[in-house]
Amino acid sequence: MLPISARALAALTGAARRPIRADWSNDGGRTWTPVPKVAAAEVQPDRTAECRYSGTAELLGIPLGASGVNAVVTQVRLFQGIQGPRMDVEWIPAGVYVVDRLTRTRYGAKVDLLGREEAVRAAKLPVPRTVGPDAAGPLAETLLSEALPGVPVAWVAGADPGTPVPAFVVEEDRWAALSGGTDTTGVGTGIAAALGAELYADASGIMTVAPVPTLDDPVVWRIPYGLALVEPAEQESAEGLVNLWSVSGDGGDGSAVVGPVYVWDDDPASITYAGPDPVADPLAPQREGLTGVRIRAERYASGLITTIGQAYDVGRARLADSLGIQASLSFTSVCNPALEPGDIVEVEVRPGEWQRHLIDSCPYSLGSATQSCTTRTTTRRVT
Repeated sequence: MLPISARALAALTGAARRPIRADWSNDGGRTWTPVPKVAAAEVQPDRTAECRYSGTAELLGIPLGASGVNAVVTQVRLFQGIQGPRMDVEWIPAGVYVVDRLTRTRYGAKVDLLGREEAVRAAKLPVPRTVGPDAAGPLAETLLSEALPGVPVAWVAGADPGTPVPAFVVEEDRWAALSGGTDTTGVGTGIAAALGAELYADASGIMTVAPVPTLDDPVVWRIPYGLALVEPAEQESAEGLVNLWSVSGDGGDGSAVVGPVYVWDDDPASITYAGPDPVADPLAPQREGLTGVRIRAERYASGLITTIGQAYDVGRARLADSLGIQASLSFTSVCNPALEPGDIVEVEVRPGEWQRHLIDSCPYSLGSATQSCTTRTTTRRVT
């Protein structure tokens, strides 16, 4: 969750003003000019999207064209304010964006906004380039700074910028080389993916490399029934469910292959339990009378995985991301602009029944008192 004071957090459920503001910049964010008035704005934080933050805003009283707001170089940042009784406005960042589309209006412009990831995605390499060998930090920061000069890069604990990365060829897709994807042979790419991490621009516009969140992370917000939760809509699906990952480091160039290593759901109390050892002893569940065990396996290979330990890190991250998607919860709550995708919340879905969920998306209109969230949780436990 974004930094927020205890007073502001408490004010969310009371009588609080919710002012909004925006700034624009044409020099990459080195200097910012206040927008005289924001008529309306919506933001869509979504962990499953390539641009973690996107949105729209209607900006009034702004200059347009080459020296004003335009769709070529302008960046826009949004803020949601919270002002409870007898307290100053506390401003919470609501994303830093590039302008994707601009429509002139009578008093200004309506802009469609995409997070700073879009600037990296658009900055494809004009010619193929070999990058590395080097540590993950310098390589990622160089590729990012070419697309976003002066924008800082944050490395969250658990994503090691000192991890060695072998030399590899980037054909043209800068974002795939940084975040993740596959090359023409189907081998995984992406420096962040090879660390078991994810890359995104946070609410302050800082490019961030962070471990994949899991439901074991600390709870940042508890949402009681009847106070902050209205009509929860629960849904389950097995789409994308994987309970056994095979991970290897294979550059496809004839060098020694790392692994494969295997990571699976080894919790007997889990409905997605894969057995005690589904690789070496796949018949064990039958011998133990566990006829409901079902294997859903996937493979992942990347030339950037160079050690067994790194392969296990990637496997655990992929398992965490693929086990909790079949049980989701959509709910409307009091708007908490400090909530971020990847946060862990506890939701009282029915009186006395609390569930721990990971926030996937939490869109809201700036100035609104409510927001809708979509989450995921672990598979239902057998009691």
